[in-house]
Amino acid sequence: MSDAMLWFLNRGTGMALLAVLTISVCLGVLATRGRAGSQVPAFVTRALHRNLSLFGMALLAGHIVTAVLDEFVDIRWWIAFVPYGSGYEPLWVAAGTVATDLFLAVVVTTMVRARLGLSRWHRVHQLAHLAWALGLVHGLAIGTDRREPWAVGCYLVAVALVAVAVLARVGSPQPVRQGEPA
Repeated sequence: MSDAMLWFLNRGTGMALLAVLTISVCLGVLATRGRAGSQVPAFVTRALHRNLSLFGMALLAGHIVTAVLDEFVDIRWWIAFVPYGSGYEPLWVAAGTVATDLFLAVVVTTMVRARLGLSRWHRVHQLAHLAWALGLVHGLAIGTDRREPWAVGCYLVAVALVAVAVLARVGSPQPVRQGEPA
């Protein structure tokens, strides 16, 4: 595969990751306690959240593989998992590395959720928000297209969507559970 193709694939997977994980984070925030909307059943929202997250992990794997294979910047495979190992933009590569590690922790703990218990799993799952933010910072700091108007628009839309989801969650009343007084 040519260097140009690796570069395009790396850029493409990075921007696709931004879109997919932004939607997944929004669904996760809104799905909590049934806030995704009364028109959409909770099982649909949860399934979409889970499937988008898994698709995001596939995109993340592609992003890492293309970064490692591209010879323009010397990034070893282990740098994707160990922060501050890169000689190239160490702080910003580390932001992506920590985001990767946090997303992996969320995925692994989700696979063993029954053993962890809901409370422990939920605490780890909250790290997805930090991972999303670190991934966003990684792209804003060293993404090849970060100054292009279309990319700036993508970053702004991503931040706006997550902010609206968080505000909708915080601003809406908690639903009354069956058997609890109103």
